Formats: sequence, C-alpha cells, structure tokens
Amino acid sequence: MTRTGRRIAYAVLAAVPIAVFAVFFVLPVSAMLERGLWPEGRFDPGAVLQVLARPRTGRVIWFTLWTSTVATTIAVLLGVPAAYVLHRLRFPGRGAVRAALLVPFVLPTVVVGLAVRELISTSGPLGFLGLDGTPAAIIIGLVFFNVAVVIRTVGVAWESLDRRPGEAASALGASPWQVFGTVTMPALRPAILSAASVVFLFCATAFGVVLVLGGVRYSSVETEIYLLTADLLDLPAAAALSLVQMLAVVVLLVVVGRLRAVPDPTVRRSTAAPVRPRTRDLPAVLVTVLTLAAVALPIGTLVAGSFRREGSWSLEHYRAMAGSADGLLQVSVADALEASLRIAVDATALSLTLGLIVAFVVTRRTRTRTGSRVRSVLDGFFMLPLGVSAVTLGFGFLIALDEPPLDLRASPLLVPVAQALVALPLVVRTLVPVLAGIDDRQRQAAASLGAGPVRAILTVDLAVVWRPLLAAAGFAFAVSLGEFGATSFIVRPAEPTLPVVIYRLLGHPGALNYGTAMAAAVVLATVTAAVILVVERLRVPGTGAW
Repeated sequence: MTRTGRRIAYAVLAAVPIAVFAVFFVLPVSAMLERGLWPEGRFDPGAVLQVLARPRTGRVIWFTLWTSTVATTIAVLLGVPAAYVLHRLRFPGRGAVRAALLVPFVLPTVVVGLAVRELISTSGPLGFLGLDGTPAAIIIGLVFFNVAVVIRTVGVAWESLDRRPGEAASALGASPWQVFGTVTMPALRPAILSAASVVFLFCATAFGVVLVLGGVRYSSVETEIYLLTADLLDLPAAAALSLVQMLAVVVLLVVVGRLRAVPDPTVRRSTAAPVRPRTRDLPAVLVTVLTLAAVALPIGTLVAGSFRREGSWSLEHYRAMAGSADGLLQVSVADALEASLRIAVDATALSLTLGLIVAFVVTRRTRTRTGSRVRSVLDGFFMLPLGVSAVTLGFGFLIALDEPPLDLRASPLLVPVAQALVALPLVVRTLVPVLAGIDDRQRQAAASLGAGPVRAILTVDLAVVWRPLLAAAGFAFAVSLGEFGATSFIVRPAEPTLPVVIYRLLGHPGALNYGTAMAAAVVLATVTAAVILVVERLRVPGTGAW
C-alpha cells in the first residue's frame, strides 16, 4: 500500500471513534453548556459571571481546590515509596499486594465513600477521632481512591529505568541517597508530576466520594453541579461551574500531555529486574505496609459491618438483597447486580473496540511534525472524559439525545455507551505504551515476506497486544461496573445499576436499608477485586500506567 493509501486508511479508521465521541460526548457536553450560556437563544455571559460572583460558588471552588491539593500531596507521599517497593523490589506475594493496592481505584465511588464512612463513624474503629462529617473524611476518601494512580504510574516508570547510570554514580563514590537525588529522581520527576496532575484531576472531579462523605454540608464543584441540575434546575449556574471545570481540565491535560507524551514507536526502553529488599529499603517498606493497612482497614470494616445486625453476626443484610427494600426499589438488589454485569459487558466491548482503534492510530509512525501533532491531539482528545464532569455528561445526554434523529433517552444502549466513554481513557492508556513499543521493522519484515497490512497487524501486533488487551478489558469492566455519576441521570428506574441502588438505599433511613447497602457494596467490591487480580496477572512489566 502506498503512503497516501495508508494515510487515507488511517483517516477512515480514526473517523469511527471520532464520530462516536462527537455524538455521545461532544454533543451532550456542548448541549449542557448551550442550555446554560444561551438560555433564551442568545449568548448571555452576564448570568454566568453572576454565578461565579456568588459567595457560595467561591466557597465551593475553594473547597475543591484545597481538598484536592491536600489529597494529592498525601497520595504522592504514600504512593512514591510504595511504587518503589512494589515495582523495584522482589518479595513473596508482591503481585497480590500490588493488586490489593490497585483495587480502590476501580471501586465504585459510592463504595469507597461508604467504606470510609463506616470506618470513621461513631460506631466504627476510628470513630473516636471525630472525623465523621468533616473535610478530613473527604480527604481520606480521595487519598484511598487515588493512591493507586501514583503507585502504578510512578512504578511503571521506575521499572523502565536503566540501572547503569545509578551503578556508575555508586562506583564513583555516591551514597544511595545521592544516587536517588541526582540520578533516579530527575528521571522519575516527569512520572511523579504526571501522576500528581492526574490525581488532582480525579480529586477535583470526584463525585460519589464527596456526595457520600460530605452530604449537604460540604460540596465540591462536581457535587454542586449535580445539586444545581438535579435539584434546583439552575442550568446557568451549572453551566458556569462546568465551564470553569472544563477549562481547568484542559489546562491539566495539556500539562499531563507535556509531561507524558505519546511514546515514540522507535524508542526502546530497558526494564530492570527487581532486587531483594535491603536494609536501606526499610523506610519505603514501612510506608508501603502503612498504605496497605490504610487500604485494607476501610474495606475490612465495610465487610464486617455487612455481617452485623443489631449487635450480632447475621446474614440478614445479604438475604435482603433478594427483596425490593420495602417497595423502595422497583427491582431487587440481586436484579440490579445482574443488570450491572450485563451493562458492563456491553460497555467493555464498546470501549475496547474504540480504544484499540484509537491506540492503533496514535501509535503509527509518522515522519512529519504535523503527523506527530495530530497524534498528540487525538491522544489528548480521547482523554477528555477523565476530567469532564460525569454529571455534566449525564445531564447532557438527557438534553441532547431527546429529539429525532437522536431520540435515545429510552434506549437501553445509552447507559453502556456512557460507561464506555468513561472507561475509554483507561483502555487507551493501557494499550498505547504496548503498541508504541513494537518495532516497526517487524511489520516491514512481515510485509517483505508477502503479508498484507491486515495480515502484518495480526501477525506482529496481535501477538504482543493480546495480554494488555485482556487487561484493558478488565479495567473497562471494573470501571463500567462502578460508574455512578452519568449513570444516575440516564439509567431507567426499572433497570438500575448496583451503584445507583446502593446510593438510593443510603438516602433512606433505616438500619436494614443501610445494612443492605453495605452488603451490596461488598458484593460489588468482591467482583471488582476479582477482576483486578486477573488484570494484574496479565500485566506486562513496564506497561500499564494511566
């Protein structure tokens, strides 16, 4: 195939995910902003400025900024030492520990909020600290949810570092700390800054964690958008906050893109073998143990609470999952779990299809500066769901997709599509490093032996990418299973997902409702943990950063 033919083929291939993204992401988000910024068919920025001038809006933005900053700082301080221990040291059970620390990130946010809430409540193990109902509770939840991002991102970079510069510095008389400060840290700085930027992004757009732990007393930008749209129907105010949030997201994505560009397919990075722990590794090991305990304690408390009924051990909460919570739900909790699994399968299939196409296109070797820029723009374009409010997306679905020819509000496909868009960035981030690491000369060799473009891809690319593809499927399935923000707007009452059911149970008083919510959360967390354990076994060393 000629160079022009290849360009046309890549353009046609890229058009498929771009079209889906335009209809189901750009259009809903634009419709939400249009409804707020053009309330009567004409541009009215004055209303937006009035919203931004409100004292409550200022408090919401400030609360979001300082809690996200504190949570990000703590996550980095805990995650960097743990990344070293789990990706550079060799010890029994390393894979299990790494998978355990990864689980919180893919847990549904309502489950994370409920687990932390049970831990710090007056009857919980840490109830004596008086953290329930305080900003500290939200920060704990954000750190619990996001420390895995730092561990994975920095750990993957650490795995790929060449040991020889450090060994040379040691041979010249540098101490271990001097080697770390002058050789290792400069090499890791882009990964650390990238991880911190992504964590801050996730903290600033957190929904379920803040909603469950903050209630009506504390509100972030994300939960305020939910309140303004769902309860107050104040679309200009919601649009103003969405606009501020999206501008901040664009800035952060540009920063992250500069810190972690799409890997050049011609660059080969070495992977250092892990070593046994030494005496000087003890501080990092202690921090890792502390982090593991901090992750295990909320989950353990949640599991124990799900088996407690009126002060004694019981399976009553799990039996109640077969009912409809005294008419509160149209379906049983068990039916909601079945619906969640079915929807997650559909969402996973869609996100994998789109993600594989995107990863294939953005990792093609280009010889021009324009081609490289197009790759970077496409890669950043499909990362937008990481930072755009899920509430904005969900409400935008209701606004933009309610008239022919896109009258899809009653379609059962709407929820899987929304969840696939949320999972798409993780799929792309999992596959891009793998496809970018394939030497293009292998494809050329296959072509010289008579293989066509499709045959060359199947022979060369598929042989390398199948394990990461399965891992990406696991990530997408887990994320889809726990998606709450957008789903809460568009899910049909007769077929709610399990996270939506858990939140509804928490919103109604009663010990049985609360206990049933805990039991449902444990079931959801167990399924997620099982998927992540499989993903971790499929992970290829040196890949898998977000």
